Amino acid sequence: MSGRPCGDVARLIEIMAALRTPGSGCPWDLEQDFRSIAPYTIEEAYEVADAIERNDLTDLKDELGDLLLQVVFHARMAQEQDAFAFEDVVDAICDKLVRRHPHVFGDVQSLDADGVTMQWSAIKAREKAGKQGLQPASLLDGVPLALPALTRALKLQQKASEVGFDWDDAQHVLSKIREETEEVAAELARPGVDASPALEEEIGDLLFVVANLARHAKVDPEQALRGANTKFERRFHHIERRLTDMGRSLEAASLDEMEALWVEAKGAERKPG
Repeated sequence: MSGRPCGDVARLIEIMAALRTPGSGCPWDLEQDFRSIAPYTIEEAYEVADAIERNDLTDLKDELGDLLLQVVFHARMAQEQDAFAFEDVVDAICDKLVRRHPHVFGDVQSLDADGVTMQWSAIKAREKAGKQGLQPASLLDGVPLALPALTRALKLQQKASEVGFDWDDAQHVLSKIREETEEVAAELARPGVDASPALEEEIGDLLFVVANLARHAKVDPEQALRGANTKFERRFHHIERRLTDMGRSLEAASLDEMEALWVEAKGAERKPG
């Protein structure tokens, strides 16, 4: 398959233009701007990830369409300001993909996955330096503020590790986690500390180091936490079902009863077959 995709993408662009046409378009769409649409863009990206997590390809098709709509929406608003159009967005990503894959489209020798990642980062850094010219820049520039905090922590750590500001193994990170846990415990022991800025800071430090442990262990912390969330939901649903079977409500059940059912759910997950 070669050449540019066509057909319904053009139709989508036309529909978006109609929605944004003053006088005949949609009042809601006409009121939007980049800032008001940005939260929807982030939400749609998460819904794509959710469909992937559930391995629901039918839903994934729909969610990818919703995400594509976000791209078209932003491009339309930019076109109205004579900044760029959807076609410019496509051209830019095509050029970037070719430029950052010289091992596919150029004469660079074959690379393994790690080599490709290093090459991508190096090319990206050169591109960024070219855009900024002689202006001073931080190594950490370019890590978006709007990323989920856990993902942003990981990316900041990855950036710092490029210049050697990093622990050399996971065991050192574990030691740091113990240190941070002790600092949280010390803060909790202080009277009237609930929800204090100091406690928030210490818990933030702990979460930051846990993200670093995941990185050293080559585990995606977002993925790991999503898995833990799913597991919690599954086991809590077991508690709800079992209590319903016994004619009990969550509110009437004691913590000991719920804990026993939690252990039951945990044990059932470990049984083979």
